[in-house]
Amino acid sequence: MALLLSSISQGLLWAIMAIGVYLTFRILNVADLTAEGSFPLGAAVSTSLIVTGVAPWLSVLIALLGGMAAGLISGLLYTKWKIPALLSGIITMTGLYSINLRIMGQANISLLGEGTLIRTVESFGLNKTNAVLLVGSIAVGLVILALHMFFHTEVGLAIRSTGDNNEMSEANGIRTNVMKVIGYMLSNGLIAMSGALLAQNNGYADISMGIGTIVIGLASIIIGEVFFRNLSIAKRLMTVVLGSVIYRLLILIVLQMNVNPQDLKVFSAILLALALRLPAVQNRLSKPKSKVKSTKMINKKGGALSWLQR
Repeated sequence: MALLLSSISQGLLWAIMAIGVYLTFRILNVADLTAEGSFPLGAAVSTSLIVTGVAPWLSVLIALLGGMAAGLISGLLYTKWKIPALLSGIITMTGLYSINLRIMGQANISLLGEGTLIRTVESFGLNKTNAVLLVGSIAVGLVILALHMFFHTEVGLAIRSTGDNNEMSEANGIRTNVMKVIGYMLSNGLIAMSGALLAQNNGYADISMGIGTIVIGLASIIIGEVFFRNLSIAKRLMTVVLGSVIYRLLILIVLQMNVNPQDLKVFSAILLALALRLPAVQNRLSKPKSKVKSTKMINKKGGALSWLQR
């Protein structure tokens, strides 16, 4: 039971990163690899500030701003310099590796003995798992509420319109390049925020902790969409959170099978491949039913037509 609750609490913290990936992957309809650099950026900024005496909650907000700056760079490379989205993310991700090293001054920073959000909540009498559950639930709730409100504003609707139909949005006077940059900034800001929270939960930040981030984010999105489709924006974000929790539970099952931790990335890639395949399998299974219905409709129309011809 303790392992189950621990996986759910971890899933909530990772869900913020998955929501960030969702904003570019589904809302803007672009593939952004900046996540692999902005995630450790958030962890690096937060841990470096905490070590110098900055309040943990303030370090998370500053990490969010740092992630937004990274998103701004990727967005400008994509919109102004006309570099393809995939390459823009790779360029920013590569540059962030050196920037993260500069921020931390070394390959990793330990938070041993330092105050974190998790330890602050633990001081109220909760164990670590329950403290992470509380912090994760509050953080996820605030993120979904803020995004729900934002995407119902004029700017938010313009961003969604840009992702749905770029040409039509331009024809209606929407500054699509600006909307894309804002989407990039929101996305990477949330990803960096997730990195900051996870660093405080794990008790350290590492330069390589962003490897595989995009895989986790995409898997969470796809898993959530397998179960629920055609929902409002707030409910869709909730499905991403559900997908993130399910993904962590699947990883827990893999670890319970005594799999070598070194092979965990391989299993993560396999889980993503299976998750990406599931929608196609669902469509294939639903096709026979639709064919039967269409055949019945054709027969009915044919019978009615022959009766009229008589």
